[in-house]
Amino acid sequence: MTWPARLHVVTGKGGVGKTTVAAALALALTAGGERVLLVEVEGRQGLAQLFELEPLPYAERRLGEVDADLRLLAVDAEEALLEYLELFYKMGRAGRALRKLGAIDFATTVAPGLRDILLTGKVKEATTRKDDNGNRMYRAVVLDAPPTGRIGRFLNVTAEAARLAKLGPIKSQSEGVAALLRSPMTSVHLVTLLEEMPVQETTDALQELAALGIPAGKIIINGSRPPLLSGHPKVTQAALKRGLADAGLPADQATIAGLRAEANAHLARTALEEQLRTELSHLGRPIVELPLLPDGVDLDGVQRLANILGS
Repeated sequence: MTWPARLHVVTGKGGVGKTTVAAALALALTAGGERVLLVEVEGRQGLAQLFELEPLPYAERRLGEVDADLRLLAVDAEEALLEYLELFYKMGRAGRALRKLGAIDFATTVAPGLRDILLTGKVKEATTRKDDNGNRMYRAVVLDAPPTGRIGRFLNVTAEAARLAKLGPIKSQSEGVAALLRSPMTSVHLVTLLEEMPVQETTDALQELAALGIPAGKIIINGSRPPLLSGHPKVTQAALKRGLADAGLPADQATIAGLRAEANAHLARTALEEQLRTELSHLGRPIVELPLLPDGVDLDGVQRLANILGS
């Protein structure tokens, strides 16, 4: 499976497992000993929880025992603003004083567009950074991005910058980010479940990305389950009674009725999933399916998903 971009933005409706998928993709991209950076920007410390770590600082941290080539970074808007003030205005000490006065928190609250510019600016810097020999620091950067409901506004930093500044570093930085996000170096992957609302949000997000000129990548169906009753369009009482008897189990009317209701509900669910899968296939993007992890999401499960994404 090929993942040609350098910046992989992973989004999806809340609850579809986008953080898990982003982590699995980052692990997959480290195959062959290449260094990858996995970034989160929502302040939830979801990566720390997933990898069973203490809360991540504003620093690129080596994952170590899990994968020596994977780095983690939790981008904090306040720390990013301090870094920005030091870089462009040499205000390191003054910036720290502003933080004590609450000015930084005030600035990012009254101008939420500034927050997104700072967050995406840090991601862009990591994506394009080179070492002393002129080689790229990271083979790829994977961004665990905000949900699909606000992904367009988050990535559309040019419009946000226009509300804040006509000239100066904010404008130039946002233009650099916008150029990266609209280039072939970026790919926005949409994670969904085979449920109606996530599929609809995936459809809407693809349309929004197309309108913004931001390249979409793959649709990743998470939590996919194999049909358990394939080839059985209808489960009859007689068939259930025979099956129970053959298995040496009680075949009373209450047991048969309960099993039949469960079986028909499963068949209806499977039919809906097939319909939604067809709708997704008509969106014209490559589709990857990841299985439901029966034991829940743990490090072994994330590695299992990584193996699928890297195969």
